[in-house]
Amino acid sequence: MISMNSGRTVFVSGGAGGLGVATVAAFVADGWRVVAPVRPGRTALAGVVSVEADLGDETDVTAAMAVAAGDPAAPLRAVINLAGAYAGSGLVAETPVADFEQMLARNLRPTYLVTRAALPHLVAAGGGGIVCVSSRAALAPWPGAAGYITAKAAVLAFAGAVAVEYRKQNVRCNTIVPSVIDTPTNRREMPDADFSRWVKPAEIAPTIVFLASDASAPTTGATIPVYGQA
Repeated sequence: MISMNSGRTVFVSGGAGGLGVATVAAFVADGWRVVAPVRPGRTALAGVVSVEADLGDETDVTAAMAVAAGDPAAPLRAVINLAGAYAGSGLVAETPVADFEQMLARNLRPTYLVTRAALPHLVAAGGGGIVCVSSRAALAPWPGAAGYITAKAAVLAFAGAVAVEYRKQNVRCNTIVPSVIDTPTNRREMPDADFSRWVKPAEIAPTIVFLASDASAPTTGATIPVYGQA
């Protein structure tokens, strides 16, 4: 059976991360042509079109997006913004401005650059889906991570702005809001946590694929929780 999504391309940033691996696998299984950037010098991802790019560099992002949109038989129809990072920083008065700004650079800047580069291609293809990743911390903050929390709240606001601006061009932009994701990195950083309460990447990926597909056509500007038991 041929997937209804064959002949379409999805661009997945952060495809090598814990959530990214599961997301890329879900898109491949659903028949998409997957383009995933990797940092210069890193190993290319298997089974996808890999392109070297620093997602904080505008020129690199523009070039990577040109690859994603460069196959006439599989136009770019979806963009998944998974790239990001977490760092605790102490209370606000104890947080160096460089650490605060680093969280914006690691979480908001790639989402902005990737989305900005993709929008003309999505519009030209007749529309498509953009999925951003915020965090439950943006809605229910905890002490000691103001930079991360602010950056993820900014991602949420940015996605809302894109949804409003591009609705008439048939481009949707929705945001998933996960709780703690069960990844090797998070397990190393929080070894005493109850991992059974965390949400697994494979549990999140189907929601991302749905939001990228035409099945979610009526949905834009949504904030969708994907929580474990945490």
